[in-house]
Amino acid sequence: MKVVLPDNSELELPDGATGLDAARAIGPKLAEQAVLIRSSGHVQDLRRPLRGRAAIQILTTRDTADPDALAVLRHSSAHLLAEAVRRLYPGVKLAIGPPIENGFYYDFDFPEPIREEDLETIENRDRA
Repeated sequence: MKVVLPDNSELELPDGATGLDAARAIGPKLAEQAVLIRSSGHVQDLRRPLRGRAAIQILTTRDTADPDALAVLRHSSAHLLAEAVRRLYPGVKLAIGPPIENGFYYDFDFPEPIREEDLETIENRDRA
């Protein structure tokens, strides 16, 4: 199966290849940074199979100006935050954490109140 890259070159992939397979075929750094693929103008998860002869664009963590990539990054960041808080504060109750127009948020119900100083600990855990 062949797909068409943004520079109009073609990439040969095995039948059933996914967007992540395409990113890996181009390079490991691209595969590591990939968050979403646009195939023939439609966004799809990197794990879904591609259609042959489709024009593809691999969106990465660097594509923060692209609204589709930014939505995925914000959504994923909310999940990472929730996981960091859950690990640091056993017994915390998770509520909702959607991406919003200018970022994301997450509602937590902590067993004990946290302090301003705790935010740095959470941020550092999120980076680990």
